Amino acid sequence: MRAVVLVGGEGTRLRPLTLTTPKQMLPVVEQPMIERVVGALARHGVEEAVLSLGYRPDAFINAYPGGTIAGVRLTYAVEPSPLDTAGAIRFAADHSGIDDTFVVVNGDVLTDLDLTGLIDFHRSHGSEATISLTPVDDPSAFGVVPTDDDGRVLAFIEKPPRDEAPTNLINAGTYVLEPSVLDRIPTGRRVSIERETFPALAEARTLFAQGSDVYWLDTGTPDAFLRAHLDLVLGRRAGPPAPGAVPDGSLGGGVWRIGEVDVRSTAVVDSLLGTGAVVEPGAVVERSVVGHGAVVEEGTTVVGSVLLPGARVAARATVEGSIVGPGATIGQRCVIHPLSVIGADVVTASGTVVDGERVAAGV
Repeated sequence: MRAVVLVGGEGTRLRPLTLTTPKQMLPVVEQPMIERVVGALARHGVEEAVLSLGYRPDAFINAYPGGTIAGVRLTYAVEPSPLDTAGAIRFAADHSGIDDTFVVVNGDVLTDLDLTGLIDFHRSHGSEATISLTPVDDPSAFGVVPTDDDGRVLAFIEKPPRDEAPTNLINAGTYVLEPSVLDRIPTGRRVSIERETFPALAEARTLFAQGSDVYWLDTGTPDAFLRAHLDLVLGRRAGPPAPGAVPDGSLGGGVWRIGEVDVRSTAVVDSLLGTGAVVEPGAVVERSVVGHGAVVEEGTTVVGSVLLPGARVAARATVEGSIVGPGATIGQRCVIHPLSVIGADVVTASGTVVDGERVAAGV
């Protein structure tokens, strides 16, 4: 089985973190997101993944010089210009010579979906294309997918008003496709799978869908990116939160660590500390990730936040519900309010109060 992994977007909602790093190369609890996505494919028998690239493709190519992730062979298809979802799928499939049933996943979606079960459903129904669906409280921001009792898609309704949505099941971004779908996608221009390809398949009565209430998260916003970390650390997903993570009650209740850490505080709870992380005396760290080499200085409070590798929070600062980029420094007595995203290598002046979702260099 082969897969196309869509990773071409610019990740604008996570700027400034994505100004220099593609979203799928950002770490989620000390492991690049792309490794979590491809690792999940490997567990369901995918042997080759075609990365559909657009934004900063060299970041992926240089990160995996051996051309594999979790035993899955990687090939790269770099779009000459943005082609939208369906266009990107066809470009990647043509580039890699896909000529059999294949899987498509979004590289910024984390899920515990039973992909093997979805493939079996696809084959048993003789589908041309099968979509995974997930329930949401408010479907108005998504593609809503009503089906009949057999799972055949009746319509594909993009972003309906909340009170007019016929179901709360939305397109979850994992597809099983036959090669014939590729022939339905025009070449040489942008093609939306939600607005063009899927509606045409629904009209042809060859589009099926299967709902699932397993864990699913689109990580594209600051709030969701934070939640991806905390869901793992707080046990909302099964298993260790990251490769090499071990629970260490000597550091505090609900604390995980990776490798050796330097913790001289007695107020660390429900958090993960990466290799070489430092937490100085009098600091409070709760429900947070302190990435490898990150430093939390004396008297600092870090709550519900992520400090990416090499970040530093200086003495008596407060970081709440926010993301501090790799190598960034939060100055002494600074206050960082939710949902702030501090860019890589930013240094905030002592005493600064930060409100807002994006903080770029030069603050």
